[in-house]
Amino acid sequence: MDPIEAHRVRHRKPATRMTLLAHLFGIIATVLLIVWLLHYREGIDLDSDSASRVFNVHPFLMFFGFIFMAGEAMMAYKTVLAEREVQKFVHMFIHLVAIVLGIVGLHATFKFHERRGLTNLYSLHSWIGIGTFSLYCLQWLIGLSVFLLPGASHDSRARVASWHVNGGRILLFMAICAALTGLTEKATVMGLQHQSEARTINFLGLSILLFGILVDLSVSLGRCL
Repeated sequence: MDPIEAHRVRHRKPATRMTLLAHLFGIIATVLLIVWLLHYREGIDLDSDSASRVFNVHPFLMFFGFIFMAGEAMMAYKTVLAEREVQKFVHMFIHLVAIVLGIVGLHATFKFHERRGLTNLYSLHSWIGIGTFSLYCLQWLIGLSVFLLPGASHDSRARVASWHVNGGRILLFMAICAALTGLTEKATVMGLQHQSEARTINFLGLSILLFGILVDLSVSLGRCL
């Protein structure tokens, strides 16, 4: 067997397992998030008269709409059984969906702050979050111009490819860092300690972290294929 082909076969199964596990923990995190917001936190409604329901749109869309979709986009080269150009388009499109939903999620927290008369962008969570989202949008624009639109040379794409992949992996963990600091900040403000809601938030945070780790392993192993 050709050495390159042997290398691909050796790494294909571990990468597939990591992709499946990433989806599992992504689903677990989504379920825990929905349970938390619907059972403990009044529900989700961007147009509600309740400021709390408006705020709840933020954590829901920043995980399911942004982090989860970003992870799906990163794994698209493994989950979409199609030609490379189709995979590339799906990859870029899901990232675009993540950006749109992320904008709505950010709008929800600004709307909540306005209703409650709170200061915007004062916490470490908000600094990491806004910084990550801004860099994510820039990463998408660079990826669109270099890899999807015609005009970039093969050499240019080859030079940018490694930076693009590793930059995406870093941004995923930055987004997860923002999510975890946000959960910690919310639990602290609410004064949660040993209640069942606190444990739900803790398990949610762990599930989000494991989702990110497994997405990263799936992508890093996938690069060997």
